[in-house]
Amino acid sequence: MTDAASKPDLLTQHKISVLLIDDQAMVGEAVRRMLADEEDIDFHFVSDPTKAIPTAEALQPTVILQDLVMPEIDGMTMVRFMRVNSKLKDIPLIVLSTKEEATTKAEAFALGANDYLVKLPDRIELLARIRYHSKGYINLLQRNEAYRQLLESRDELRKELAVAADYVTSLLPAPVREGEVIADWRFIPSASLGGDSFGYHWLDDDHFAMYLLDVCDHGVGSALLSVSAMNVLRSQTLPDTDFLKPEMVLEALNNSFQMEQQNNLYFTMWYGVYCKSERTLTFSSGGHPPALLVSGGTAQQLRTPGMIVGGMPDMTYVSKSVPVEPGARFFLYSDGVYELRKVSDGKMWEFDGFASFMAATEGPLGTPIDQLIEYTRTLQGGEMYEDDFSMVEFVFN
Repeated sequence: MTDAASKPDLLTQHKISVLLIDDQAMVGEAVRRMLADEEDIDFHFVSDPTKAIPTAEALQPTVILQDLVMPEIDGMTMVRFMRVNSKLKDIPLIVLSTKEEATTKAEAFALGANDYLVKLPDRIELLARIRYHSKGYINLLQRNEAYRQLLESRDELRKELAVAADYVTSLLPAPVREGEVIADWRFIPSASLGGDSFGYHWLDDDHFAMYLLDVCDHGVGSALLSVSAMNVLRSQTLPDTDFLKPEMVLEALNNSFQMEQQNNLYFTMWYGVYCKSERTLTFSSGGHPPALLVSGGTAQQLRTPGMIVGGMPDMTYVSKSVPVEPGARFFLYSDGVYELRKVSDGKMWEFDGFASFMAATEGPLGTPIDQLIEYTRTLQGGEMYEDDFSMVEFVFN
């Protein structure tokens, strides 16, 4: 995203433009001569006060010099008109008067004038005040322009992130409602879109693979990396890799997605294989939060020691196996589901509190995740999560 405020060369360059409103032609000529040798200043003069406002709207000067004593219209009334006009209200206004009167000055300032000069002022003083007020107004114009560009850039970024989030969601597997292993999930992308993705599928008639990864950063780049890793897992295209062995999968991913080749992005990973004939779950993880195997109201944390994926080449990972009871629930998730700040005291929610909450959930497939979403939104005092919310629930029948 381009930060327009940090790149002034991308902003409109405004030339100093002076509009003098005075019914006396001799005053107009005198001021014109004062400014004639200043190449950075454009001078404009209007002697008919009835044409002052439309002329100012058309010219959009960087400073207006206005006489207080004119026929047909009172100078103070003109100041008031200038300040209620949406196109002119911010343009610096210097009133010109033939008298140095405190009460007149006070009234002019109260109505919105920026400065007060007794005409005709000294040339040096007039130039100084024109440049001073014009510089402030030009800075305001450029600041407003930079802000508009920033908003436009953010809108474009939001559109890009929304498209990327839809793309990631389209690649996620469909829920499974029947069979030896059933599954359901919830994916709520954060406003900045993290790098979460997950998947599951049968490797053969007896082995079911499940995995979730979380890229370290946010944005479209992180989402694309996560999709790339998920695609090689789904298509089983990692070279010399036995996908029945989780430690081999993580080692192959680590060597294939080194961070120096991925814009310094890496990811955490949990990969497991369920063997239905033996009712065992074999798994390996790299820097990822422990998965939760819930049975009998107790949540068993499943994690192996292992470094982040992509951090260093030739890393070694290990696997573990655990038995799976019939009807056991299994939760695979990213840290965005529990790393949140409680609105009640501003402290982070403890992982143990999260694990205990999941162990106590019940209901049909998918209901525990919905219960977690409802609880955490109340806990943090809002619906949006700072990081992606990704959780998959499996039930082993």
